[in-house]
Amino acid sequence: MPSLAAERMRRHRQRQRKGLRCLRIELHEMEIDELIRKGLLRSETRNDRSAIVSALYAFFDRTLSPTL
Repeated sequence: MPSLAAERMRRHRQRQRKGLRCLRIELHEMEIDELIRKGLLRSETRNDRSAIVSALYAFFDRTLSPTL
């Protein structure tokens, strides 16, 4: 079984090959409220980390994706 450090490095290299970066961010409650207002997050999932991550990805897709 690989060590934890080896596993972290493997995941880091995978992300790097895909052009991804792993970041840790802080969100203000007002930003979570805005995700709810925009319909990207349900109010009952405001404390669910995976739901917030999904809402942020949806927000990024809407606002940062190039228009074709």
